[in-house]
Amino acid sequence: MFRISKKLMFAIEAVLDIAYNAGSEPVQSGEITRRQGIPKRYLEQVLQQLVREGILAGVRGPRGGYRLNRERRRIAVGEIVRVVRGMESTTDIMEEPAGSVLGHQVVRPLWLEMQEECMARLETTSIEDLCLRARKAGVPSETGDRIDFSI
Repeated sequence: MFRISKKLMFAIEAVLDIAYNAGSEPVQSGEITRRQGIPKRYLEQVLQQLVREGILAGVRGPRGGYRLNRERRRIAVGEIVRVVRGMESTTDIMEEPAGSVLGHQVVRPLWLEMQEECMARLETTSIEDLCLRARKAGVPSETGDRIDFSI
């Protein structure tokens, strides 16, 4: 129920791409750009922030790139949302003091409840869940049908 920015969508797609297409080598940002059509200007900034927040690990060198910092079943989509929302500096109308009594006492509380419900769902949805959805939808993976069964 909250606004989904391009940066947020790209961040989720990038992490999912890394999880879904990762083999033994790190995934390079150029590969993600090629597969997902994400502009590099968005991608690099988001990937670096996801590394700083411990969701991804950056690997240096000529064969470097990005890999998940944890098993994909242990990364919640809600974590990615929180990281990207922290990067964005847009004014949230819910934080503005202006508005009517009905807006403050009825509409805003309803909207906040809906946002909390949505975030709760995102916190219980893992990258593994999205990988399984992609597989079920028939989305091809560059590494075949590799599923993360690590404990």
